[in-house]
Amino acid sequence: MSAFDEPPIRYELRERTPYGAPQLDAPVRLNTNENPYPVPDEVTEAMEKALRAALRDLNRYPDRDAVALREDLAAYLAGAADAPSLTAAQVWAANGSNEIQQQLLQVFGGHGRTAMGFTPTYSMYPIQAVSTGTGWIEGWRDKTFDLNPSGAAAQVRVYEPDLVFLCSPNNPTGNALDLDVVEAVAAECAGMVIVDEAYAEFARPGTRSAVTLLSKYPRLVVTRTMSKAFGFAGGRVGYMAANPQVIDAVQLVRLPYHLSTLTQAAARDALAHAPALLAQVEAIKEQRDRIVAGLRELNLTVTDSDANFVLFGGFAEGDQAVAWQKLLDLGVLVRDVGLPGWLRVTAGTEEETSYFLDAVKEVVTGEVLGKQGDSGES
Repeated sequence: MSAFDEPPIRYELRERTPYGAPQLDAPVRLNTNENPYPVPDEVTEAMEKALRAALRDLNRYPDRDAVALREDLAAYLAGAADAPSLTAAQVWAANGSNEIQQQLLQVFGGHGRTAMGFTPTYSMYPIQAVSTGTGWIEGWRDKTFDLNPSGAAAQVRVYEPDLVFLCSPNNPTGNALDLDVVEAVAAECAGMVIVDEAYAEFARPGTRSAVTLLSKYPRLVVTRTMSKAFGFAGGRVGYMAANPQVIDAVQLVRLPYHLSTLTQAAARDALAHAPALLAQVEAIKEQRDRIVAGLRELNLTVTDSDANFVLFGGFAEGDQAVAWQKLLDLGVLVRDVGLPGWLRVTAGTEEETSYFLDAVKEVVTGEVLGKQGDSGES
């Protein structure tokens, strides 16, 4: 085969595989941290009206700066994070928080610069770093997957990264960071500190948002998403709060008209109906805590979770893959996150949670529970 027959992929991307969770048809799908509840009828009806109005102007480009949406996001975030008032100049929106983080790497990373995260953490960070030509540094957590201020700051001091990613609540472990960790890193890092709060709405009482630190640290960025708590995963809207100079800098790399008219209209309507969309958050947290308790009753190791998912283990190294397959054979799809001995499960509806706990019990104990059919949920 001629060398010209293959596309000249960049060296650092060769032999890599795309990010993605298995999309398999299972009666109970608890592998991608989605909100298990559909959008309420009252909200879909309102969205339909907003989208119909927007359709008339599809011959025109959308507002490239999404000013109205950013104003709505600023108002929501200030209230949700118990933070001082925010303005549109401090907020930026894109197609999911992944696009936000990629834009940050495009602006503040690149050739000759490095980004750092604390493993295990969200697996997209190193992928995004490589895709933007940014070097990646793996920091470490302790045996309970926690970070302490002095340990995190010491690692930043040693490696001197240009960007630091702090995921809180952390994916896949579920634990939120104390703000003293964020402050220690922000005080030590000469570059940008990005706190990923994709799951912030699910945190346990008393968990404070890093948004409250923005006025103190001008190079701090907080990213969030509407995919999880809002049940807007198909809508693809993520956003960040930061110093206005950071917002201006990100616009240097954003694609023209990157956020469609329809996306902006649907997202604004979702924010207008935030109470209805967020009404199920407490129900999801209840099922999360039920999963934690149920798995511990089976003598599995479970991390405390501030997210809408639970990391559980106690399997011998490599046996998590066997357990994953057995659960799938029983109709439950969970996530093997590549952490030896551990699996991750999303908190579903009450029915899905019951089905999952029964399936895990059967896998762990070998007990036959006589399940018939599926749970009626998808």
